[in-house]
Amino acid sequence: MPSATYAEPPAIKTWKRPSKTTEAIDWADIKVIDLSTFDEPGGKQKLAEDLQDAVRHTGFFSMTGTGFTQEEVDRQYDIGQSFFDLPIEEKGDPKYRCDFAQGNYFGYRAAHEKRVMSTDVLDNVESVNIPKFILANKKEPFHPYLRHFQSEIQDFSRRSLELASKIFTLFSIILELPEDYFSKQHLYDDQSEDHLRYMIYRPRSADDDAKVQNTWSRAHTDFGSLTLLWSQNVAGLQLKTPAGEWKYVPPVDNGIICNVGDTLDFWSAGYLKSTIHRVQRPPEDQAHIHRLGLFYFVRPGNDVDIKPAPSPLLKRLGLVKEDSENAQPVRGLEYVRERVKNYHNHNDYADMKGKKFKVGNLEIEDEAA
Repeated sequence: MPSATYAEPPAIKTWKRPSKTTEAIDWADIKVIDLSTFDEPGGKQKLAEDLQDAVRHTGFFSMTGTGFTQEEVDRQYDIGQSFFDLPIEEKGDPKYRCDFAQGNYFGYRAAHEKRVMSTDVLDNVESVNIPKFILANKKEPFHPYLRHFQSEIQDFSRRSLELASKIFTLFSIILELPEDYFSKQHLYDDQSEDHLRYMIYRPRSADDDAKVQNTWSRAHTDFGSLTLLWSQNVAGLQLKTPAGEWKYVPPVDNGIICNVGDTLDFWSAGYLKSTIHRVQRPPEDQAHIHRLGLFYFVRPGNDVDIKPAPSPLLKRLGLVKEDSENAQPVRGLEYVRERVKNYHNHNDYADMKGKKFKVGNLEIEDEAA
């Protein structure tokens, strides 16, 4: 069935932020960085000092003072929730679906189409990935329902990467590189696999969740450079600590959860940690909630070479090898597309546990649970 044309602006519902859990759960100790001081004299340098330990050991941190108002964020949640409330015949039109077989992450991904851990339990996550609003992406999937909100989504998308660029500046300072070293590898007008994502986890019965070890999203690292997750209150996201313990990532009022991805890990020769994380069944007082999320995933430019940066710090630590400049080049598009195909183009994820993904000189374990 073709998608509705939505000649008139579609109705949109107001999303209601769920209450925080009242259960006692094991929260991770996450560094909170207040970016409101970024442009003050010495502000960037002080923030880099504050951030260094967090990204060196956990790879996760939270940001406040981001420049986004709560009203702007909640409006994006309104749009995402309204889209997911559409009938599957409309939101699932094949023209607007992700083509995982080609490594293309843009478009809609439906829930309940893949088995989990060789059981009869179906994957419970659906999402829609919206590429950057540049001419090169004109033919990429963008659902007609969402086109009515294009100006708002586009503004939010651009400002998300502007915010990420501040974090890249801090990473450059940490590694003693020119301040724009990483941000110039992630320019909005350059082609890349960046995308804004609305994502929702549909609740499952306790019996079904027990069959899959309460897993809503299997353990993984993120493919790109940096992930921004606007904080929401339904617990479930967990990170794996350096000691091998699983701890919940706490919500931060008016904040954004941020984590390092694989390509920054590669660029920094492992100094910046791409931390393993997963999503588990929420606490019982939240397990019935449809867990809505808002993300921006930052990917390297399509033509950017991913290899260890010429960082004085990395050289002093012996992390950059003498022959690193001669390594087989791996471009941003090549890496991300191959990683997406490897990770997502499966009907059942059980056979992937513990296997290595490799392209060129870059290697990562697909699941390290």
